Amino acid sequence: MVVSLNRILRPLRIVILVPVVAAVLLGGLVVRTGPVPARGAGPDAVTLLFGVPTTLDPARQSDIGSAAFSAQLYESLTAFDGSLTLRPALAAAWDVSDDGTRIVFHLRDGLKFSDGSPLTAEDVVGSWLRVIDPKRPSQLSSLLLDVRNAGGYLKGTVKDPAQVGIRAEGNDVVVDLERPGADFPAIVAGPTFGVVPPAVWRDGQSIDNGASVGSGAYVVSAVTAAEFTLVANQRYWAGPPAIATAHLLQDIGGRSPVAAFEAGDVDYVGIGTYDASWIRYDRTLGPALRRVPNLALSFVGFTTTAPPFDDVRVRQAFGAAVDWRRLVELGGDGAIPADSMVPPGIASGGDQNWLPVRDPARARDLLAQAGYPGGQGFPVITFAAGGLPYAEGIAAELERELGVTVRIEELDGHFDRLQNDPPPMWTLGWVADYPGANDFLGVLLGTGSSNNYGRWSSTAFDAAIADALATRDPDSARIAFEQALRVVRDEVPVIPIAYGDGWALSRDGLVGAGQNGLGILRIAGLAWK
Repeated sequence: MVVSLNRILRPLRIVILVPVVAAVLLGGLVVRTGPVPARGAGPDAVTLLFGVPTTLDPARQSDIGSAAFSAQLYESLTAFDGSLTLRPALAAAWDVSDDGTRIVFHLRDGLKFSDGSPLTAEDVVGSWLRVIDPKRPSQLSSLLLDVRNAGGYLKGTVKDPAQVGIRAEGNDVVVDLERPGADFPAIVAGPTFGVVPPAVWRDGQSIDNGASVGSGAYVVSAVTAAEFTLVANQRYWAGPPAIATAHLLQDIGGRSPVAAFEAGDVDYVGIGTYDASWIRYDRTLGPALRRVPNLALSFVGFTTTAPPFDDVRVRQAFGAAVDWRRLVELGGDGAIPADSMVPPGIASGGDQNWLPVRDPARARDLLAQAGYPGGQGFPVITFAAGGLPYAEGIAAELERELGVTVRIEELDGHFDRLQNDPPPMWTLGWVADYPGANDFLGVLLGTGSSNNYGRWSSTAFDAAIADALATRDPDSARIAFEQALRVVRDEVPVIPIAYGDGWALSRDGLVGAGQNGLGILRIAGLAWK
């Protein structure tokens, strides 16, 4: 899922918290030496800084800020707990066929939307078909492309939605896949697959006015310029959440998150690595400091459908010319240098270094082979840096080693530009939709994927991903994903830059704000001790 690079590499401006099914305490607690004053909101309310969502609609969101909202309002069939274990949510259980091409989700009995109307298997099917609606597809539609005929329906070559491999059978949702998909139950844990009522999926009612009934733990009760106010859904499948009211602030008046927390205006807030470096020694704030796991990645990408980066030798030259790790290490922002497209903590990502090997001499030779000796005749490259703090260092090394000119630009509508008209060189931040290697490989780089902004295509890469998803054996999956990583390293459609890391301040007595790395909070998991 797209995330601002500022969320990964710089102090957090918006707190985005994590889905948990059971309340768990945050890790990394500093030994308490003095209390932080409680906000005084009482045991039934919590105040969080969430920023402004672009949409509340689960099928329309693609950025982590909007997903943080929709995840509170619309539930899916599965969910991840604080240990990244997949758990039942609206589905009580699911079965996978022996060949891995059919998944049957068994819904819980008696499910209801927040207004008391029944929540049925038809609602799940209707909600999920909106993700691949050919008239208005989700930017994350690639998550469903392994479903039988989903690609054809998305392109308009399959007209009848009944031919798509998602159907209701009584209280079950049956999904037929084009190829084995061992990770499909994990994929649908993401906010994109939240279940909306018939008024939305059948009748086209807008969600963005906050008026729709929901399937999640909370419903919107009020919206102002200052905050979204959510109240507990009394018909939530897991029972009403412990905290009855959540105040989601849109801004904090230009103050820093630390200042807002010190003033008692927020109960939990993300902070940057720089602030954490001194807060851990602070007598008052230190006990409130929490480390936040973050399955996030920033990377540089190349648009491979037009010169000069349609030539693999040019991409290889750029990859070999820069000391990517050193730039991050010297950046001074505490970011973790990346050596793979798959962040640590995700199974099947392997533990090898998958960065291009730095070799400036070889880089110059490759560029000469591509027809640009010493950089002669090489076009000026537009680099849409998207706030990447190392962009100037990257440009400087490329000029020094290759004799090329890279012009850094900050684009209006960065993500929209990547989708519709990507510049030659660009950056993107991505946080896991689900904790699987394919979310950082096939979803971002597979041929035809809606999130493959560089339009790269490799039959060897696609075959490796297919092999990885076709097996249930972890070792076989790891070997296949490593082959995919090897192709990425060798053909250089993208270069991983940094992994996510983060910190937060949590009010004394607030439990359940446990982070599992997926970047979104399930407020239903919070409680005052």
